[in-house]
Amino acid sequence: MKKFTLAIAASMLVMSAAIAQPAAKPELGTFGFDEAGMDRTVAPGDDFYDFASGTWTKNNPIPADKSSYGMFNKLADLSEARTRTIIEAAAADKSAAPGSEAQKVGDYYRSFMDEAGIEAKGLTPLAEPMAKIAATTSVADVMKLMGSFTRMGGNYPIRVGVGQDSKNPELYVVGVSQGGLGLGDRDLYDTSKKQFDPVRAAYKTYLTTLFSLAKLDHAEDRAAAVYAFEEKIAAVHWTRVENRNPVKTYNPMSPAQLATLAPTFDWNAYFVATGTQGQTQYDVAQPSAISKSAEILNTTPVAVLQDYMRAGMLRGTAGALPKAFVDAQFEFSKVATGAPQLQARWKRGVAATQAVLGEAVGKLYVAQYFTPATKARADALVQNLLTSMGQRLDGLTWMSPDTKALAKAKLATYAPKIGYPTKWRDYSALNISADDVVGNSMRARAFEYNRELAKLGKPLDRTEWGMTPQTVNAYYNPQLNEIVFPAAILQPPFFDPNADDAVNYGGIGAVIGHEISHGFDDQGSQFDAKGALKNWWTAEDRTKFDALTGALAAQYDAYCPFPGPTPPKQCVNGKLTLGENIADLAGLTVAYQAYHLSLHGKPAPVIDGLTGDQRFFLGWAQVWRQTMREAMEQNLLVSDPHSPTRARASVVRNLDAWYAAFDVKAGQKLYLKPEERIKIW
Repeated sequence: MKKFTLAIAASMLVMSAAIAQPAAKPELGTFGFDEAGMDRTVAPGDDFYDFASGTWTKNNPIPADKSSYGMFNKLADLSEARTRTIIEAAAADKSAAPGSEAQKVGDYYRSFMDEAGIEAKGLTPLAEPMAKIAATTSVADVMKLMGSFTRMGGNYPIRVGVGQDSKNPELYVVGVSQGGLGLGDRDLYDTSKKQFDPVRAAYKTYLTTLFSLAKLDHAEDRAAAVYAFEEKIAAVHWTRVENRNPVKTYNPMSPAQLATLAPTFDWNAYFVATGTQGQTQYDVAQPSAISKSAEILNTTPVAVLQDYMRAGMLRGTAGALPKAFVDAQFEFSKVATGAPQLQARWKRGVAATQAVLGEAVGKLYVAQYFTPATKARADALVQNLLTSMGQRLDGLTWMSPDTKALAKAKLATYAPKIGYPTKWRDYSALNISADDVVGNSMRARAFEYNRELAKLGKPLDRTEWGMTPQTVNAYYNPQLNEIVFPAAILQPPFFDPNADDAVNYGGIGAVIGHEISHGFDDQGSQFDAKGALKNWWTAEDRTKFDALTGALAAQYDAYCPFPGPTPPKQCVNGKLTLGENIADLAGLTVAYQAYHLSLHGKPAPVIDGLTGDQRFFLGWAQVWRQTMREAMEQNLLVSDPHSPTRARASVVRNLDAWYAAFDVKAGQKLYLKPEERIKIW
């Protein structure tokens, strides 16, 4: 592991030389911020989001094939265009060696784009799995088949997968968890949530259409029975808030204990079918949901379970099936997401190819679009933010010295990953054909499943990435204690080497700080420096932390994007979004301090009449510019652990420096009394 403390002074000098004296014009505005997107008629203390981005919001309608549009989408579009060039070049190259990554990338894309061939084959590619479903004669048969189909990516009420043991993170373990919902989340089946009535109706229609297209009689009755089955499963699922608790979801059980938990479920047969048999211990995430799901499965007619599996098979492959299936899926999606136009086929083909061969494409992406200089600058900035976080820990008054020492020890073991993996994924075991898109999809899912399964009994692989380099995102992994920043996010407006320091620290600096602080949010703080689920806090410190985070949850509960009555009132769930809100607050706080460290005691210049602090906070707000369709926002308010972007931009109301920067006064809508401003890290 790197020792960040010793390298910081040099890192800060590198950043100063690389960014403070831009060699070229920044991509946005005169200093890296799009001032034209501001709405200066709005007081920053009343609505900081609109002050920074109101004009941009008015002038940037959502594209017809998207459910939202913002800065993340802007970069994702750029990444998509670049990867399209890479993928289409591979598809046009008929000279690629058989079995090479270039052949696989090119042939996967060609198979997806072969609309005539797909239409001609109809449902023939699904004949074998559909025949296996039809051949089942008992609930036991169906459960075994569900286990077998899990290898091809099937999503069923009792799911298995391989991951790190939460308390022994050097070991891989088989996890058992709830699943199997076509609508994705239990809350969407809840009839008391009237805003989802159209989604539920559209899903029932979609199921009916699938059965009709598959030429199954009584399609509407079959759809109703499948929906009723899913509704029962949804009712026993744990909530997303419950699933955020790593202690509650860690329940190691022996095979004998599983048999007691769900005696009607043939665990041995299921584990054999999934290839996960022979383990002495399984980690059960939601014991009560698993027990009740097993009971529901055991008492459901075989015919209904067969139709449930048929529907899942058709939904899971719809994008690779004839146009009628694509259109049916889109009609449902149109209601669920609000996007009125189906994406162009090339976009869907690029996404499908990347989902299967993402790192093969990523190699070429990095070679063309990510320079060593950018990586070096990002490395230095990460180290600067780590130092700032260390100083924040040192300055805490509410945390005891014992807990603080362990927090510093955890920070010292952080493993940053910047740009791309040091070891690329091996796709040699994956067979791809230019004329078999459904088969390619199924083989790809089986390949990934087997790749995960092969980890059992082997040493922990710390080189693995959970995102491709061309992904516009970042993450913290508590069990590896790592922060990961793919190449594609290290671009404007997040990071521009030619932009003003203040904007870079408000953008990518706060994003880096966000990921760093995830190790100390309500979930990450329960994992120690080695990535183990372990309490390293004193009881008094944890009580103080819970009080601070509880206040932050209450603050976000008060944000109501839909005040009611039509559509029904819907607010942010402060407990669901707590980890991300903590990270936003901490990330911005840490980045602000890091920005001032980078000034080396010198005053920041005033640019276009804006002070350094004003530019810093505007850089943060610029990152969260976004417009979203109503249907999608309603869905995300119950399913997404992130708050809406308007609320994320408004986290500034907890920082004293923001009040000073924009002269925010009592009586303005975002104003909080000093004692109400939440300061955690």
